[in-house]
Amino acid sequence: MVIRNSATKENEQIVESATEARQAEPGPSILALLAISLGLAVLILGVVWFVFFRT
Repeated sequence: MVIRNSATKENEQIVESATEARQAEPGPSILALLAISLGLAVLILGVVWFVFFRT
């Protein structure tokens, strides 16, 4: 894997693209993490409600 720095310097300021500035590629991993976390939270709250508040 080759990492290249294509940042340029203009008027004493470093100019980078958004991807270079955040030093990561956007991907579906964050969306998957949020979806799984939300699903688990709903499941856990459902179990708690079923066990304690069912009439």
